[in-house]
Amino acid sequence: MRIAELSSPDSPSNHHNHLLSQIDSLIKQIEPPTPTLSLPENISSDLRQTLTQLLQLSPYPNSLKLHIWKLSYRLWNACVDISNAVSICPSPHSSSPSPSLASVAMLRHIAADMLSLAVDVTGVPSPVVKSASFYYKTGLVWNDLRNFELASTCFERATDTVSKLDASKISDAGERKLLMDLNLARSRTAWEASDRSLALTLLNRAKSLLFGSSDHLKLLASQYLAFGKNALSKNDNNEGLKLMNEALELYEKGLSAARTRDQTMELKELRSKTLRFISAVHLQKGEYENVIKCVRVLRQGNDGEQHASLPVLAMKAWLGLSRYGEAENELRSMVVNKGIPERVWVSAVEAYFEAAGTAGAETAKGVFLGLLGRCHVSAGSAVRVVHRVVGDADAAGCVQGSEVRAKVVADLVSDERVVALFAGDAAAKERMAMHAILWNCGSGRFRSKDYETSAEMFEKSLLYVPSSMGNRALRAKGFRVLCLCYLGLSLLDRAQEYINEAEKLEPNVASSFLKFKINLERKDHVGAINQIEAMKMCLDFTPDFLSLSAHEAVACHAFPVAVASLSNLLNFYTSGKPMPTTEVVVLRTLVTILSQGPGNEPEVLKFMKRAHARVSELGTRCFFGKDETGKREQNWFAVTSWNFGTQCGKEKKYELCADFLRLVPDFYDGLLDGEISVTVFKSLVLTVSAMIASENQKQIALVDDEVKQAVVLLDTAWKILTSISMDKRLLDDQITGIEPELFFMYTFNALEIHGRIDNSGPLQLLLVKKFVSSNASNPKYLLQIGLCASQGPRANHEVAVFALNESLSALLSSPSPNYKEIALILRRLIAVSTIHKGDSDDDSVHNIYKQAYRIMVGLKVGEYPTDEGKWLALTAWNRAALPMKLGKVDTAKKWMSVGLELAEKVDGMETYKACMTDFLTAFEKNIQLQTNG
Repeated sequence: MRIAELSSPDSPSNHHNHLLSQIDSLIKQIEPPTPTLSLPENISSDLRQTLTQLLQLSPYPNSLKLHIWKLSYRLWNACVDISNAVSICPSPHSSSPSPSLASVAMLRHIAADMLSLAVDVTGVPSPVVKSASFYYKTGLVWNDLRNFELASTCFERATDTVSKLDASKISDAGERKLLMDLNLARSRTAWEASDRSLALTLLNRAKSLLFGSSDHLKLLASQYLAFGKNALSKNDNNEGLKLMNEALELYEKGLSAARTRDQTMELKELRSKTLRFISAVHLQKGEYENVIKCVRVLRQGNDGEQHASLPVLAMKAWLGLSRYGEAENELRSMVVNKGIPERVWVSAVEAYFEAAGTAGAETAKGVFLGLLGRCHVSAGSAVRVVHRVVGDADAAGCVQGSEVRAKVVADLVSDERVVALFAGDAAAKERMAMHAILWNCGSGRFRSKDYETSAEMFEKSLLYVPSSMGNRALRAKGFRVLCLCYLGLSLLDRAQEYINEAEKLEPNVASSFLKFKINLERKDHVGAINQIEAMKMCLDFTPDFLSLSAHEAVACHAFPVAVASLSNLLNFYTSGKPMPTTEVVVLRTLVTILSQGPGNEPEVLKFMKRAHARVSELGTRCFFGKDETGKREQNWFAVTSWNFGTQCGKEKKYELCADFLRLVPDFYDGLLDGEISVTVFKSLVLTVSAMIASENQKQIALVDDEVKQAVVLLDTAWKILTSISMDKRLLDDQITGIEPELFFMYTFNALEIHGRIDNSGPLQLLLVKKFVSSNASNPKYLLQIGLCASQGPRANHEVAVFALNESLSALLSSPSPNYKEIALILRRLIAVSTIHKGDSDDDSVHNIYKQAYRIMVGLKVGEYPTDEGKWLALTAWNRAALPMKLGKVDTAKKWMSVGLELAEKVDGMETYKACMTDFLTAFEKNIQLQTNG
């Protein structure tokens, strides 16, 4: 290196200059902020990387520090401009912080880090304070963005920076306030980050930064107060109270240090506010003596002016101490104090009544009678006072604590002195008004399900209904409502007493219905069903009560009662009376209820058949309804029949399965299009399947009428199938649109049913040929048809041979034939041909053996089932026995030859082959000798 390339200690190196130039270039990219408020990509990471490289070249000459200082301020000012621009044009997604704000905060952080590199610069006043200020302001931004980790990092860096200063020697008010603000901000961040111990430690440290300033004392006290309120909001009363007391002490010190009237007034207000919080905490903790002490201090220090909450706090504290006299005095003082809002007064009255109720009804009643006394007690005045205490909202049952108010009202209105005010005809109007108030209050509590209070209100309302003949209906109504209240309380004996009284005064269907409800609650299903019959005998009975009974029974899960109610309701649809709902809805509800219990399929079937009968009687539109509603009902019954039918089929209840599925086509009448036609086809086929399965299950053959019904069902199914095919414009020999399995079931069932009819062989063969020509045909289905047709009393040789041969051809043409099935087909073909073709020298049987041999040629060992191969070889060989005895040498030799050929293709028959070969050789020699001799 040359001497000229060395830099002096006081001048930056080329590397320094290069890095500073990079920083300058990056800052220029955001000076001034762009109109779109977007930042260049990766600018934060580029600045941070360059700053890291610069840090590695420390220490720096003072000139370089001044340059870094200027660059830091430029970056900071650019961030301020961007922030101002963002505040003027905020992000459209104002519910969450704008992404650009976090980016700007990161740039502020970099500016603060940059400034900290040059914190010991010479020539700049208070560089340490300015550097700490950058970190403090950046920390505030991070805190606003809820990034407490970075905020805490900034505050800690600022604290480390100013820790080099001697706080006692700082005279500048701004710098002193920065120290205080820094500690408070750091404390708030720690609190937000759930580090309470650090937050409180930092607050305690801040006490050394007060400098005797009332403003500093107010700031610190307010922070303690904020933390205390936060702790109270989280039900941490002990911590909250401790922090409130710290705040109170600091406010007291602030008052001593205050220099102006405004400072004094503000601190007094804050002190009073803190005292009110403290007294509220003491009240919540049950420390009533401390509440009284706080209230006394507050009253002494406010020049006779009282906050609206003070008498409330005092009254609740006196009540807590069971000193009702002082509590009543506070209550009276609130009444005359016009500055107390009405809601506060009402809240205090409720609290007083609540406490008086726990202490005893006599005390509460005395208070109310005292109130009535001040209202110039008369019937009208009593009505007004009771109405004020109950309130319109309480009559609707929606006021918190209204149970206590209702209890007090109940005690009041049942007092003999109050009842006496309403005696005579002169007070008839007021008596009706009092009854209405109590009735409405009871109704409101009933709607909110406070049945105990409701019953009490209704009982007291009867005190204001004379026992004259003209009021019998009103008293009976009151007894019925009381019955409902005690039903709600599950006090069934009391409910029974009241409904009996109501029936004495006014027997009607409503009373009978309530007896029905009592039986339901007692789970006396027999009694409830008997009460249904009693309701029907009432003069004012309407079918609506049966519908209501069904609803109540379903709510009580008394399904037998619900079924009885709805069954009775069905009987009225032919009476001409107005009905609460349509017949189809009742039947649907019945089926739905019965569906919820196991083993109810016969009952469900009964009502489904009734629906079917009513459809036949009234017509589809009249029974189900019109338009889309009717179609939905119609579809529901069809689908339900289908579901029950298929479920019964799964449970092997085949007779029920057939009955349910037989209903599906009739319910779908008029809707046969698309998928519905396919469903109807399925139901018809499955119905016949279920009939056959039921026959096998019960081992009782289908009678002729049932066979004819099955034929009709299959014919209908064929027509639907043909219709579907025509709709799809298919060829006559091609059936699609139906699952192959279903078309197979149709063919299989048709073969089975038509096999029971004389001279149906050609038709069966035609059915199989139709199936073979369809897309549904496959070897397995044909094998099943062939096996079925080849055995049993209704076997059809032609069908069996045709189906088995078709199956065999399909299997052999397969890329990977199933030789187990091929072997089974060959064995069955041999059996059928042997039975139906005659003697053993028949060529058709021999051809089958030869076909088997040709199939086995070229197969790997074991690919053709070994047992089946042995069977073929041995049965072919054994077939030579009879011709040999009969002297048919050529026939015998033919069978022995084919047996030996087959044996050569079967693994494990070596011994057999040797014996066969020896025997055949000897046999041929013997024949030759006989011929030559």
